[in-house]
Amino acid sequence: MRVTGLPPYDPNNIFARILRGEIPCRKAGENEHALAFHDINPQTPVHVLVIPKGAYVSVADFSASASEAEIAGFWRLIGQVAKEQGLEGGGYRILSNMGEDGGQEVPHFHVHIFGGRRVGRMVPKAEA
Repeated sequence: MRVTGLPPYDPNNIFARILRGEIPCRKAGENEHALAFHDINPQTPVHVLVIPKGAYVSVADFSASASEAEIAGFWRLIGQVAKEQGLEGGGYRILSNMGEDGGQEVPHFHVHIFGGRRVGRMVPKAEA
């Protein structure tokens, strides 16, 4: 399925279904505005997804439409989860994909927290 990262929001995407309790998840943290859970196909020893509880397609949609409280709650949960997962000492990466070219697979804004080992280069070097 092609994901543009632009509205409209699909209320039947997998993360919306997790938020409604239709699909279980292994929670890593939660607050009024966001939910964090362990990825079912982890790419690093610690791989947690953080999603806002609101219906936002991408970081572009979230940053343009979310309230200040939603934005603060979301980013605070990311920091809290990274700390609770023991990632601050060695470091970690946070990543969000937007749209087809960015590799977005689920049309609900989310951030990946990767840690527990060196994660390497962010993207391949550009060819000259």
